[in-house]
Amino acid sequence: MRAVVGTQAKVTGTLTVLGRPAGHPDLRPRVGYVTQAPSVYDDLTVRQNLDYFAAVLHPGRAHRADRRTAVERALTDVDLTGHADSLAGRLSGGQRSRVSLAVALLGTPDLLVLDEPTVGLDPVLRRDLWDLFHRLAADRGTTLLVSSHVMDEAERCHRLLLMREGELLAEGSPAALRERSGTDTVEAAFLHLVDTAAARTAPEEPRR
Repeated sequence: MRAVVGTQAKVTGTLTVLGRPAGHPDLRPRVGYVTQAPSVYDDLTVRQNLDYFAAVLHPGRAHRADRRTAVERALTDVDLTGHADSLAGRLSGGQRSRVSLAVALLGTPDLLVLDEPTVGLDPVLRRDLWDLFHRLAADRGTTLLVSSHVMDEAERCHRLLLMREGELLAEGSPAALRERSGTDTVEAAFLHLVDTAAARTAPEEPRR
């Protein structure tokens, strides 16, 4: 995930994102990144956090009105308008995660990269976040790249890459992967593919 957003050092090979090399300065407003741990300043309010990151993204007085609009939109997107003046450090874990998401949405990104965005959240917050993800895709055409170990979340994606220990086991839609493995769920398909890969690489028993 870090390689996609251009923050991973010592990457071999070539990675192109939205027609540009990963990490290119032109991608800064087009790619949003949400890390697994909330990346906000606890001693600032929600609005102050957003104001700060909006100024980093669009510096200068000429962009003041645009920054204000972006902050209000991001607060509305993540349903934190009522907590805009609360210190980030006093929010619940789920609310702090939403602040991080709001920061990533400031530039109305074409690509939103989310690293385990629902870790530690209760089922209601997980559902609400995924509803938001689908709205971003449907209403704004945003592409979302999500990493997750929660297989029922994988069912909600349009396309999956199943990986194990750095190896790509399969890719395709949830329905295609279930059909390919003859299983009823993505989790069962993943386990089937892991077992198949393990059997393929296991050393042969010596002949007697």
